[in-house]
Amino acid sequence: MNDQTSRAQSGKSNKKVAIACTCLFVSMIGAAYAAVPLYNLFCRATGFGGTTQVADQASDRVIDRVVTIRFDGNVNHTLPWSFKPEHREIKIKMGETAQMNYLAVNKGSRKTVGTSVFNVTPLEAGAYFNKLQCFCFTEQALEPGQTVEMPVIFFVDPEMDNDPELKNVREITLSYTFFPVDEPEKPVAARAEEPAAETKL
Repeated sequence: MNDQTSRAQSGKSNKKVAIACTCLFVSMIGAAYAAVPLYNLFCRATGFGGTTQVADQASDRVIDRVVTIRFDGNVNHTLPWSFKPEHREIKIKMGETAQMNYLAVNKGSRKTVGTSVFNVTPLEAGAYFNKLQCFCFTEQALEPGQTVEMPVIFFVDPEMDNDPELKNVREITLSYTFFPVDEPEKPVAARAEEPAAETKL
């Protein structure tokens, strides 16, 4: 009788431990998913890790300090594109709006969709590098053999001149890498039609 009671109590304890572990696992998964957008938001707000900023309007102030902006373009080996800037570098004043076009060519035999990740170096400069327009904001689809110009319009916030850590920085590198998109984003209209299509089945 004592053995049966002991086994029953042990079974209950094991079940409680299993439930607790399951809850902990689910919580960790949820926290991981929540951490991604929070981390991205933090990077956009602070420029952490070389993440650039998005601006609604051009700078209202231009100062005499000049910086050289270098441009870099890369493609993941699984995406059959070539991708490079029209010019490797330009010189601009802080606060001055500039534009650079990247050239992308689909060398594959079928339509492919790519999405780009980007950063600037030195990493601390990300907090002052503002984009007004960029191909990196959306996915890009290229037909076989198609060549497209992909513009990025930007400025360097003059406030960078007041940052003691960046006081001696004369060059900033803007780098992009394109990756293939397995499931391209659907147009809004197509997404809206999906429930209607399901109800007809």
